[in-house]
Amino acid sequence: MDKAHEVLIRNLSEHTALGPEDVVEIRALTFIQRDFAPSEDFIRQGDVPNVAALVVSGMVARYHLLDSGRRQYLGFHIAGDLPDAQGLFIDQMDHGLSALGPATVAFIPHREMFAAFRRQPTFAFSVWRETLLDASIFREAITNNSARPMQVRMAHLFCELFYRARAAQLVRGNRFHLPISLAQLGETLGMAIATVNRTLAELRGSGTMDLREGELIVLKWRDLQRLGDFTPAYLHLKRQSLP
Repeated sequence: MDKAHEVLIRNLSEHTALGPEDVVEIRALTFIQRDFAPSEDFIRQGDVPNVAALVVSGMVARYHLLDSGRRQYLGFHIAGDLPDAQGLFIDQMDHGLSALGPATVAFIPHREMFAAFRRQPTFAFSVWRETLLDASIFREAITNNSARPMQVRMAHLFCELFYRARAAQLVRGNRFHLPISLAQLGETLGMAIATVNRTLAELRGSGTMDLREGELIVLKWRDLQRLGDFTPAYLHLKRQSLP
């Protein structure tokens, strides 16, 4: 079994009890793997999807492209995620996906997935749950960006990404690879660059975290969690990754 199959099975198992037959179906899927450079698109608004994307390594970003050419980042995906599972059920993509840093993405033909769904409904339910978890994260992001103060807003995003990465076994000690620029951070959180710099300096000053050279370093998890008003129940992970 190659890495793409492994990361998909691990991710789906976070929220669904996959049986041996489901695992066999996943291992039989055709995965067409490609490497992408930072900021390189692999799905654009308006595309008509016929494959599903799986993040094999690195991080990818979901975004809306505005008429001005600016991007509004909507969320981030890590290894094991199916960031465009909605594409199985819609005719045209209403958002884009791009690599955040260097990333490897595998593409699975929709026709193979639908055939596997018919044979193994539990596999179908697990992918459907992926879309529900995406929706839950979207709802939290709307609350975060519209109702929380700037420092809380940024701390919450860092908590979410670190928590998800820990569950995906991507954290090394207290460090997680997060190749996000300050401009992208601002476009995610609705902040001007000056506000991003000031807010990040405040969080660093709290002694709870640091963000340097593409790494998120969590120094005091519980304090960062309190600062970010972060309660992970909305992630619906079966195996809790942190207290």
